[in-house]
Amino acid sequence: MEKSDVDGWLRAYVAAWKSYDRAQIEALFTQDVIYRYHPHDDPLQGRDAVVESWLGDGEPAGASTRDAPGTYEAAYRAIAIDGEVAVATGSTTYVSEPGGAVENVFDNCFVMRFDASGRCRDFTEWFMKRPLA
Repeated sequence: MEKSDVDGWLRAYVAAWKSYDRAQIEALFTQDVIYRYHPHDDPLQGRDAVVESWLGDGEPAGASTRDAPGTYEAAYRAIAIDGEVAVATGSTTYVSEPGGAVENVFDNCFVMRFDASGRCRDFTEWFMKRPLA
């Protein structure tokens, strides 16, 4: 993987999150993906489990609920790549309602492992809530 590949995947990740479109989510991950919302969680195993979780059809430990349209923005970028492994950082901002006041900002770190086709096969997220001024 090259930085541009990972950054493209991250843009597609945000687009899929905003759309909650099953096909967009599926396109990101391998069939046998291992996905953790937190490094200490038991992982979701398999693309179907990830899609169900994102769409709010599953209740995995630690997963967030489906976000209302227009209430969040996110930007992430690759900061390190070693073969098929990439690390990305960025932030996620939540507002009270579309155009509303900022309620929360999270700083994120993702560790991802990709297959030869550019689909993620292992994903772990770390995040911290940023104090609001």
